[in-house]
Amino acid sequence: MAVPQADDLTAQQLIPGYASLARLSVALLAASARAGLEGAAVLVAGCGTGAELVEARAQRPDWRITALDPSAEMLAAARQRLGGEGIDWRQARVEDLEGSGCFAGALSVLVLQSLPDDGTKLAFLTALARSLEPGGQLVLVDLMAPERSPLEAQVQQAWLGFQRASGLEALASSADGELTALTHGLHPIGVARLTALVNAAGFSDPARVFQALGYEGFLLQRAS
Repeated sequence: MAVPQADDLTAQQLIPGYASLARLSVALLAASARAGLEGAAVLVAGCGTGAELVEARAQRPDWRITALDPSAEMLAAARQRLGGEGIDWRQARVEDLEGSGCFAGALSVLVLQSLPDDGTKLAFLTALARSLEPGGQLVLVDLMAPERSPLEAQVQQAWLGFQRASGLEALASSADGELTALTHGLHPIGVARLTALVNAAGFSDPARVFQALGYEGFLLQRAS
């Protein structure tokens, strides 16, 4: 789970439902036709400090896992947490993976949000689709762009209230400043744009499986 400059505790204070995201993501993939098979090859794209890897080992110790992250620091933290054995660790981007149809399933949690929508998001999703077997599934969780709604201001205030109640220190003096600081450097998109991108990449329409304020999870399937 790639959460830049945030440890798991900070992420739990920042993101509603974070403590259950890894468990839910692994359980969803484990219930799929291909990744549900014994000894399935599974890709964790942007493994971060290893939250999904911990859950994968607990729920599906039979999986053959490849943990991918471009950050040497993140990989080192995950390896220290999990130990070096039993996981194929790779410091690389998904776009750098060679071959196609190598994995029965994949997890990408809080990664796409950090990529600009200038072709980079599409390249990432296309590479993920290419890495999967036909019919393989991807669990994608991301911060989404807010919908235009008269209630959106209330939703943003609720997010800030959740963070304060969780003990997260204020990052700026104003509410708008706090929200901007906490989402600085991210590039969230709306569901319509996500649907267009995943379709272009070779996936089915996204099926929503999780939502907590601005964070949403989707189940995608590579076209057969």
